[in-house]
Amino acid sequence: MATPRTSGTRGTSRTAALRRAGLLLLTGAMLPALTGCIQFKPEGPGPEPTRTSAGPAPTTIEEYYAQDVAWEACDDFECAEVQAPTDWADPTSEPITLALIRQPALGGTAVATVFVNPGGPGGSGVGIVQGGYAVTENAAQGLDVVGWDPRGVGASTPVVCADDEGKDEFLYGTYDAAYETEEWIGELEDSAAEWAEACYENTGELLAHIDTASTARDLDMLRAVVAGADSDLTYLGYSYGTQIGATYAELFPENVGRMVLDGAVDPTVDPFEALKVQYTGFESALRAYVVDCLRGDDCPFEGTVNEVLPQIDELMGSVDGQGLTGRDGREFDSATFSTGVALALYSEQSWPDLSTAFAGVMRGDVDPMLSLADVYNERTEDGDYTGNSVEVYNAVGCVDDDFTADAETTLDRIAEIEEAAPIFGRYFAFDDYAILDVMCSNWPVPPAPQPEEYDAAGAPPILVVGTTNDPATPYVWAQSLADQLESGVLISYEGEGHTIYNWGVACIDDTVDAYLLEGEVPASDPRC
Repeated sequence: MATPRTSGTRGTSRTAALRRAGLLLLTGAMLPALTGCIQFKPEGPGPEPTRTSAGPAPTTIEEYYAQDVAWEACDDFECAEVQAPTDWADPTSEPITLALIRQPALGGTAVATVFVNPGGPGGSGVGIVQGGYAVTENAAQGLDVVGWDPRGVGASTPVVCADDEGKDEFLYGTYDAAYETEEWIGELEDSAAEWAEACYENTGELLAHIDTASTARDLDMLRAVVAGADSDLTYLGYSYGTQIGATYAELFPENVGRMVLDGAVDPTVDPFEALKVQYTGFESALRAYVVDCLRGDDCPFEGTVNEVLPQIDELMGSVDGQGLTGRDGREFDSATFSTGVALALYSEQSWPDLSTAFAGVMRGDVDPMLSLADVYNERTEDGDYTGNSVEVYNAVGCVDDDFTADAETTLDRIAEIEEAAPIFGRYFAFDDYAILDVMCSNWPVPPAPQPEEYDAAGAPPILVVGTTNDPATPYVWAQSLADQLESGVLISYEGEGHTIYNWGVACIDDTVDAYLLEGEVPASDPRC
């Protein structure tokens, strides 16, 4: 299912692709997403890992599982590379490289090795460990923390679709036709087909094996080569990383150790319905932002909440066709507008930045909102892209989810989204749902099989953490996943934001740390 990000192509400005959740900006610092599902914490400057050669390519599954990991020092961490087959069903297929980073237990003695994934699809596990945001300081004392860039992502063998100039056109270029018209769909078909063809030409056969089940199989191999063949997997997944974890638990329940899934995705939800629920989640977060905004002195809006929300709708719709541009000449439209808003809704700590950006648009200065959209898309001020989450989001969305099986038209579905989330939904859909729906119809490889159920029969307790007003992965998904997992244990946080562990909420942090370090399972939901 598609998770939060804003996916996109060149919409009347295509901003981005979360989602499946990207990363968010906090206290002025920005982290790449999406999204939809990635954890949102600021990532400060980090060392570029020095990676080692992975050596000769294995040719059997047993040989892959028996690889030696040659860790080398890279600043304050240890880095390495290992190999995996492009296709786990054919271990003689072309090998790909997986980049790893490890932070040894700060207390000197590790009780376990915890693997961490920050979300996406497209989030960098190397980056979250480099930035120091993978686990709490308390947990880091007793755990070796390992992050990896999943297949297709970042420093691992990547999905490649376009250069930076091509990504600018894909994400920020505009259409001749207005949104929600057949002419727009025609232009979208052309650009999506061109993008999909470029992805296949530049990536090759890996594009057919970028799915979540293949990543889960990579993770089991990593468990064996890093922690030991007889070890259980200790795992912490945020956002889309929870789908990797749930898939792993279904495929390898006998190898599950202590698993925490924060910002849970329900992999059984229909992909369109999943996106529609996400849009309603963002709309709920927008309402919460407005409530908070009106309490302060610097709010750019006036009136009641029910008066301000239509003002936002009108503001977002008013920018199309106005010729608004940033200082670098990029055009600004409602789709890019929605991407910037979405980024800021991931955490209430970024709401002041959203107010600044709204105020800017009101006076004709779109640069603050463009900057938010750029964070979502991993674009720097200089026009460089620091990651490939946009490419991975679309690729995983098309091989995990069979959007082509949906008989409804893209325009009909956008109308459904608008009904469910009337203030914000359709603008976000222009560069997310619409892109995925049309893109996947033109995708050059078929969907890959995923598990049909997620009960993980026989696995030990799995903690599923949900935030009641999470905009990207709604709380109902955490409830549903905890119910589906035979050993699921729901941990609830009553509040705002996407993911909550390691955000300084003692009730959550203490519960998760006690589980990861000592195996202590709460007797009931603490309702933090």
